Amino acid sequence: MPDTDGPLRLCVVGATGRMGGTIIKDAPADRFRITGAVAAEGEPGVGKTLKDLEIADLDLIVHPPGSLRELLSSADVCVSFTSAAAEIANLPAVVAAGRPLILGTTGFTESQQRWVLDSLEGKIPCVMASNFSIGANMLFAMTSALKSLPPDFDVSVLEMHHSGKADAPSGTAKTIAEMVSKARGYTTTVYGRSGMSKRAKGELEVASFRGGGMPGEHAIYAFGPHEMLKFEHLAFSRSAFAQGALLAAGWVVQHKEPKVYSMLDVLGFRL
Repeated sequence: MPDTDGPLRLCVVGATGRMGGTIIKDAPADRFRITGAVAAEGEPGVGKTLKDLEIADLDLIVHPPGSLRELLSSADVCVSFTSAAAEIANLPAVVAAGRPLILGTTGFTESQQRWVLDSLEGKIPCVMASNFSIGANMLFAMTSALKSLPPDFDVSVLEMHHSGKADAPSGTAKTIAEMVSKARGYTTTVYGRSGMSKRAKGELEVASFRGGGMPGEHAIYAFGPHEMLKFEHLAFSRSAFAQGALLAAGWVVQHKEPKVYSMLDVLGFRL
């Protein structure tokens, strides 16, 4: 368990990726110590140090997933931002090591999502979120207010990300869509429109744009007959997500119950 008098020891899975690298760079040295770095088998960075890769001024070698359980033996928390397939392959080692987990991977299918939740619940404390930024989670919290709008308001969701993002819609947009559907009673979701496609009753719209280096933007539109509401979150950089993940890492070690928490739990929201 963590030494509360010293920095929290983190093992970062997906260390050479966009999010993993940002978390490593942004972790304050007085509060966190990176003790493990893992990347996918075959990644060019495996076998090199974080210093070699210009991720951080650390002579810490990036290891393949086969070393994960060993690396976790000297870590307090595992922080994982990888692909859905890699997460499923790595999860047994994390659970076996008994370390708390910060899980930010998205792109799971419904069956994969169920498997992940079943694998974690009752085993280890885990904060699992599609988006770790504080602002995005405030946006989640605001969706509950949509249930108070009159029935003639139509709600739509828009998300925008960099051209390299593989999954669409984003995990965050899926979370928002689920919350909006619950608040408004929507039963179907349309992902983009073309041709003759009038909006039907009980239908939620979700649209995705991909381009450039956009870190992430999510917006909820509520269209009334004579007015419109727009709730929006824009990330200026990936540091918004990294700082939230680090906040969650510090929080989860204080919560021993082996269950899956959300970032809303970390921030103290009760919806």
